[in-house]
Amino acid sequence: MNKTQIDMNKIPNHVAIIMDGNGRWAKSKFMPRIAGHKQGMENVKNITEIASDLGVKILTLYAFSTENWKRPEKEVKYLMSLPTKFFNEFVPNLIKNNVKVQTIGDIASLPIKTKDAVNQAIEDTKECDGMVLNFALNYGSRSEIVKATKGIVQSISSGELESEDINEDTFSKYLTTSKFNDFADPDLLIRTSGEKRLSNFMLWQVAYSEFLFFDKMWPDVTKDDFKDMIITYQNRHRRFGGLNNK
Repeated sequence: MNKTQIDMNKIPNHVAIIMDGNGRWAKSKFMPRIAGHKQGMENVKNITEIASDLGVKILTLYAFSTENWKRPEKEVKYLMSLPTKFFNEFVPNLIKNNVKVQTIGDIASLPIKTKDAVNQAIEDTKECDGMVLNFALNYGSRSEIVKATKGIVQSISSGELESEDINEDTFSKYLTTSKFNDFADPDLLIRTSGEKRLSNFMLWQVAYSEFLFFDKMWPDVTKDDFKDMIITYQNRHRRFGGLNNK
């Protein structure tokens, strides 16, 4: 394989991105933090398009964490308004490119207008069978794991499940990503802005993902940057704990 060109036969099935750096991007340009979030959401369109064009099956974007509620009220209110603006503008393009919108996280607890916009986008794109654009909204991995554990306990209590049947596969089926079946776990996890932490994102699912920490702030990430990250991924050797030297 040419190590400077994308191998279209080795595109990662599931790419997950922690879109970090919006606020710092805005601050560096002497703009309010919300301007960074606006530009960051605009860049979602670019990266969605290139990921779909390359054949990625699932693109998961960490849009709002359960911890983000701690931010200033004005910023949170603006972040909650972004899905409405984004989907109003972008859903026709998603349908045109056969991209389906999905989510993970506690959508039910979002403000009504935000929840309605998200659910409408899911409904509008439900017939699409190309790439899944999966937003992690009001999502926290520890909360997801606790909820899965409670689900298993309830299944045992009701007699639907025996404790002896609990294994990694069983547990995975109680996570919100189970709907993605064989592609539930990201092949590649990207975090922008140079920070090197997971921030409570898909802790179970990224056990064997390739990590790529990218120095650019999210609003500055280009389609060519994304291609370069895919090439970097393809030049790594994934062993999943084994010693396969192929």
